[in-house]
Amino acid sequence: MENKSRVTQFILLGLTGEPALRTPLIITFLFVYVITLTGNVGMILLIILDSRLHTPMYFFLGNLSFVDFCYSSAVTPKVLSGLTVGDMAITYNACAAQMFFFSAFATTENYLLASMAYDRYAAVCKPLHYATTMTTGVCLCLVIGSYICGFLNAFIHTANIFSLSFCLPNVVHDFFCDLPAVMVLSCFKRHINDLVLICVGSFNIFFSIVVIWISYMIIFISIIKMRSAAGTHKAMSTCASHFTAVSIFYGTIIFMYLQPSSSHSMDTDKIASVFYTMVIPMLNPVVYSLRNKEVKSAFMKIIFKAR
Repeated sequence: MENKSRVTQFILLGLTGEPALRTPLIITFLFVYVITLTGNVGMILLIILDSRLHTPMYFFLGNLSFVDFCYSSAVTPKVLSGLTVGDMAITYNACAAQMFFFSAFATTENYLLASMAYDRYAAVCKPLHYATTMTTGVCLCLVIGSYICGFLNAFIHTANIFSLSFCLPNVVHDFFCDLPAVMVLSCFKRHINDLVLICVGSFNIFFSIVVIWISYMIIFISIIKMRSAAGTHKAMSTCASHFTAVSIFYGTIIFMYLQPSSSHSMDTDKIASVFYTMVIPMLNPVVYSLRNKEVKSAFMKIIFKAR
């Protein structure tokens, strides 16, 4: 307890120590964050206001937008604040809170992506039974289950890491309190904690990847058997957008978390962290929804009503 009490705050090293790069980074991150908020909040409002979008697919998209908004907001405002005022300190409790909420919403997105893959499987492969398969109750269970898994995972990881004793120096080699970056600051052996991080993370990631992989394998087989060119094009378009976002999300997550903390390169991790904390939440509304004709039609309808 004496060793643990030495650290009452952490110093976030940030992305760069070059003062000349602060202004460009502030402008870039602020632009990305504004687009993220506008895109995700706008998507939620659009889905709520247009009754044509009250379907299982858009129900999942609305929750995905909410999750993107939340886990981006858990990180980006602190980064912007630190770059603006030059104060990169974060208290012990604030660091734990940031880690908890980021991990909770990022894991929730992980399970939402798997739920969305199952929804696309039901829509493409069993269109005649889609209404009875993806009922309101089923959709609610999938979404609520995603949130439960997300917050349970966050509790396990945060408790696992902050049960460690931290000694000086208290410098986090990242721009937020990420799991591996904080764990390496422990001044005692952390083999068991490393194992918990890898095992729990592996289960969450690979369970969702297996669901997504099986869903898309069946979808791909169904697409090959389709005789309608229009139906094939529509199914391929939906799958391509989802698969692109899934590849980016899981590629960075696997790179970051499924390796021992001793083998992490902090500078490389920072670049990967920017993608899944800031870029992915900004891209998701575009990748999933803004290319969709129904969303564009709903947006134009609201614009004309406002006039």
